[in-house]
Amino acid sequence: MKSCKEMSSIWNLSERAISDMCQKGKIEGAKKIKNKWMIPDDSIKPTDKRVSSIKKALPIGISSYIRAQEEYYYVDKTLFIKDILDKRPLVSLFIRPRRFGKSLNMDMLRVFFEISKNDNSIYFKDKEIWKCGERYTSHQGKYPVIFLTFKDVKCESWNDTLNKIALLLQDEFNRHKELLKSDAVSIYDKEYMKKILSLSCNKVELSSSLERLSKMLNVHYKIAPIIIIDEYDTPIQEGHSLDFYDEIISFMRNFFSGAFKDNRNVSFGFLTGILRIAQESIFSGLNNLSVYSIMDSDYDAYFGFTSAEVRKMLSYYKASDKEEELKKWYDGYLFGNKEIYNPWSVISYIAKDFIPQAYWVNTGRNDILKEVLEVSTSEIKEKLYSLLKGEKVIAKIDQNLVYRNLIDNPANIYSLLLVTGYLKTPKKELQMDGSYLCELSIPNKEILSVYKNEILSHLVKLGAIKESSADKIAESLYEGNVKKFEEAIKEYISSSISFYDQSKESFYHGLVLGLISMLDNKYQISSNRESGDGRFDIALFPRDKNLFGIIIELKYQKDIKEEELNKLADKALLQIEEKHYDKEFIKDDILNILKIGIAFSAKKVSVKFKY
Repeated sequence: MKSCKEMSSIWNLSERAISDMCQKGKIEGAKKIKNKWMIPDDSIKPTDKRVSSIKKALPIGISSYIRAQEEYYYVDKTLFIKDILDKRPLVSLFIRPRRFGKSLNMDMLRVFFEISKNDNSIYFKDKEIWKCGERYTSHQGKYPVIFLTFKDVKCESWNDTLNKIALLLQDEFNRHKELLKSDAVSIYDKEYMKKILSLSCNKVELSSSLERLSKMLNVHYKIAPIIIIDEYDTPIQEGHSLDFYDEIISFMRNFFSGAFKDNRNVSFGFLTGILRIAQESIFSGLNNLSVYSIMDSDYDAYFGFTSAEVRKMLSYYKASDKEEELKKWYDGYLFGNKEIYNPWSVISYIAKDFIPQAYWVNTGRNDILKEVLEVSTSEIKEKLYSLLKGEKVIAKIDQNLVYRNLIDNPANIYSLLLVTGYLKTPKKELQMDGSYLCELSIPNKEILSVYKNEILSHLVKLGAIKESSADKIAESLYEGNVKKFEEAIKEYISSSISFYDQSKESFYHGLVLGLISMLDNKYQISSNRESGDGRFDIALFPRDKNLFGIIIELKYQKDIKEEELNKLADKALLQIEEKHYDKEFIKDDILNILKIGIAFSAKKVSVKFKY
């Protein structure tokens, strides 16, 4: 007889799934002995269709390591532990975009290192770290751990934020309530601990909590603890948005300094976040801090999925034929020297029956793009529209971002977009001052759709586009109503902001891409792609062959009269014909094609079309 746990490794199913099968009588001869299901060795074969058809669920939103590896399909990242023990950095800050596995990895470290009444080694014995030998496995379960996550500290005032942090500290001190009975811990420290537990500490006492707790754990266990702070910068982002920035910065400076600066009561320190907030001096004087960003090769494979991991996952779910589509939508990030897939989007895509769409955008607020558009110059807006066209732009990247300097120096926009996951760096060159000169582009189709939708919606909020105009533009193309389309374009241009007067064709190209982005669900929108004897500007390939295809060619000329503008639109339309841009449509058996030529000159526009 074998237990559910033993059978789970044979059948590649979770214990819970096997237990459910036993309860439903699907496994012949299964018996419940001492509250555990036991299965006869010969009752069912690993290749049995009843088992092979059941696949592990995907861990969408699961940040518990034990649960993720036990109940779900888990991508093994435990060699992260080996690299840490090899490099032995005292305090590490891991900078990655949201939803790239930071919280799950931090919980994995906690489960591995933490002293526990339970034998947590069982969660690692079938993982890669256990194959590395006693040098590494000897660290399992040997350290007290302080673990805090700030991911939900999203309050609207400084007072509420401080109260929320006090509650998190109360929970963490309560996890270590054995210290109240320890003979090694002083009465003075126990009294302090009781104040934390009763929520009667003031702000200064709270700011020294990590320092005090690490000292107590060290004297009790005779080994310095590990301190893990997940999403350290979430409350700082809220402070920036809601005007209590100075208060949160002041608190965090003392909070982290006590925990990590010259603290002999810490074995390792780990922090995660989206931004490295340096110039505010949160980590002032912390010369033992090692920062690992998306620009660094250290630990580059542990946040997000590699190509090999994605390929293995698709094979498990019998969907290897989806690799090319998945790659176009969710691959393209470059962390250090590794090409990385967005893990949240990959597992969402598979879990949602392989429907490609923007999953990552719904996992958090996109205030960053709003701020970008509010402070950006016309030159920056033009570069953003160039990115929408699939082009690359060159910019200086400074990883030491400062929220309050964003408005003062709009060029920081590119650094912000890069570290938060909206851009990638195909090429980078380290400069003497520690910054990088980078070639930047949009990583994949998912982020392209995010740009389109977010830029369009924020321009609507900023008054650059009337919402009715934006809707009308998309609707008119879907209906094939060119007159309505021309009216909507003219309505939009007439109400647009002044920087159009000095724009170029590339600007209008990106702008039109943004305006038609709402058609993504009906059309595959392509830009600057080769077809026939040249490259079309924009083409809309129908996802349903009953719809017509659309080809758009754009022209721009400064300071021309109405008659010349009409001729320029005619020229754009003629170019579609002469260059045979409809060749790709014909190849896909799309014969009903709407061809549109558009000419711009500042706020004037002319539209010509042909079916």
